[in-house]
Amino acid sequence: SIGMLPSASMGKDKALYEPIHGSAPDIAGKNIANPLATILSVALLLRYSMAMPQEADLVEKAVASVLKDGYRTQDIFQKGNKLVGTAEMGDQTLRKLTGLLN
Repeated sequence: SIGMLPSASMGKDKALYEPIHGSAPDIAGKNIANPLATILSVALLLRYSMAMPQEADLVEKAVASVLKDGYRTQDIFQKGNKLVGTAEMGDQTLRKLTGLLN
């Protein structure tokens, strides 16, 4: 799903990190967007602009753990998964990240 793809536009002195799908204004405020590309874009920022590879790894592990637990937004949902909205997917990822940090 395009909702899973982070991106980085790297310049000499600056970089821009964002989901490859952009802001998706057509689904804004509907609690159906997949936030994982945005979260994974933060991992890219940590890794490449902040020189924090261990922290980037933790963000990526948190996302992988949420997916392993079966949480899915509408765009990647399949029978047998737990259908959640944008907010719940973000909350679950934050819970996993917090657990990894402790």
